[in-house]
Amino acid sequence: MGEKDLKPNGQCESFLLGNRVVVFDYECANKIYWNGYYGTFLGVPKPRTKDVKAPLELSIVEAAYLVDRELIEVKEAQRRLSLDELIEVGKARVNRFIALYNVYKDLRRRGFIVRRGLKFGCDYLVYRHGPGIDHAPFGVLIYVEGEEIDPIELVRAGRLLHSVRKKLVLAISDSSKERVRYVLLDWWKP
Repeated sequence: MGEKDLKPNGQCESFLLGNRVVVFDYECANKIYWNGYYGTFLGVPKPRTKDVKAPLELSIVEAAYLVDRELIEVKEAQRRLSLDELIEVGKARVNRFIALYNVYKDLRRRGFIVRRGLKFGCDYLVYRHGPGIDHAPFGVLIYVEGEEIDPIELVRAGRLLHSVRKKLVLAISDSSKERVRYVLLDWWKP
């Protein structure tokens, strides 16, 4: 199924609720989730079938990416938000939104599946194929170019990710140019 197959008659409708965007239409929710593993189903931590009867919750970062790809429309108070308006909402409500969005967009465009990584002490987990299909080989910590990198945070994230057989990747976002550079960190054993 291609991205344009998400909604047979146009874009999927979603609604901005606080720091999240929710797709209430189950058909749309399933198409969005199963065509790239976007978002999480409310009350369904690990979906097994392609016919989940639950709304889909997206982060504002995920929603902005899908709006940019013209796959969903986001409404707030029955008014459709443009991509620029949604990005402004994201900047106001989500710490480091632009860096998170730039890295998310770059990884998705490179063909990776990107999921939240908080449980593993990082910003994102990156899969080659998707959760339930393969394990995420990478955990990504995001920094803005020029931002000081805390060595304690690196050790903490590196140890946690190493314990679950994932490699730590630093993503350095240059927000002014929408450019992202990556550095792979691995344990060195003399």
